[in-house]
Amino acid sequence: MAEKKTMLTSRLYGIRDLRLEQMPIPQPGPGEVLLKIATVGTCGSDVHYYLEGGIGDAIVTDPITMGHEFSAWIVDLGEGVEGLEPGQLCAVEPAIPCGKCEYCLHGHPNICPDVRFCGTPPIDGVFAEYAVMPAENCFPLPAGFSPGDGALLEPLGIAIHTVDLSHLKIGQTVAVLGAGPVGLLTAAVAKAAGAGAIYVTEPIAHRRQFALDYCADAVFNPETEDVVTAIMEATGGRGVDVAFEAAGAETTPDQAARVARPGGKVIVIGIPSDDRMLMTASVVRRKGLTIKLVRRMKHTYPRAIRLVQSGMVDVARLATHTFPLERIQEAFELVAGYKDGVLRAMIEIETDMD
Repeated sequence: MAEKKTMLTSRLYGIRDLRLEQMPIPQPGPGEVLLKIATVGTCGSDVHYYLEGGIGDAIVTDPITMGHEFSAWIVDLGEGVEGLEPGQLCAVEPAIPCGKCEYCLHGHPNICPDVRFCGTPPIDGVFAEYAVMPAENCFPLPAGFSPGDGALLEPLGIAIHTVDLSHLKIGQTVAVLGAGPVGLLTAAVAKAAGAGAIYVTEPIAHRRQFALDYCADAVFNPETEDVVTAIMEATGGRGVDVAFEAAGAETTPDQAARVARPGGKVIVIGIPSDDRMLMTASVVRRKGLTIKLVRRMKHTYPRAIRLVQSGMVDVARLATHTFPLERIQEAFELVAGYKDGVLRAMIEIETDMD
């Protein structure tokens, strides 16, 4: 380890412009750990940067290393780190909040205005061989967890936070609009939380089938049917208690509002490409809907680990493809094109710890 000074890193220079470069291996400071990256998921937000060069006001202006859904082995400990050991496989929380602002102090680090989040401009992420993170961001994984399982705890954490926001009660009905990985995991967490029925909408055939096999009671295709009518008919005209919007498409926020029952809830997860979210005001107002938007997650990793360890949520099935770091552009093109039945493409870094 001491002899190796540089690491292989993927850098995004612009739209669809990924380049592999050698960069210095970082060194941990006090309270930090040096991590050998194991597996990184290609998240939908990464795809936005890859295809569009930004998300809202987070714009790629300088080369950046993307990636934030990851697991890693602990290599070295900075001064003062306790409770972790070199060689441990960990899931890693990608957000580093300030810990001092009003929102952090009130238990909401996910909305910290000074948060440093892996792979969000200008903060580098972890499509690289090594990274340094605070020790408190590292969650050792129990025996039986693969590096891929550990990486998928990040989107599972988003799903847990999403369902938390809904205050879902046992037996309540749910619609999930969009069956990408986060939508599927949201449906799975809702089922684990006691949802009475889960209705999913999704235009891509392999995702519809996956949703049915995974946890959905019924799945509807928005390209061939009126999904609002279909869900209203399935619920006897009542609508669902909670509608989760997980597609980020132009029509889905309004559809979510229309399928929610009077007094119901709409939880918006999706990131729209044009940074606009549309709902019909009269529908939202007359129904008296509660609308919440998801901002990443908070305090979810221990619960995510328990959900997977207990078998209540299966994350491994979502990892449909794996690529080495050297083929990362191929992975992004696959995901961006929804090709070959992909759900989550995983980038596996060499496990050599020399």
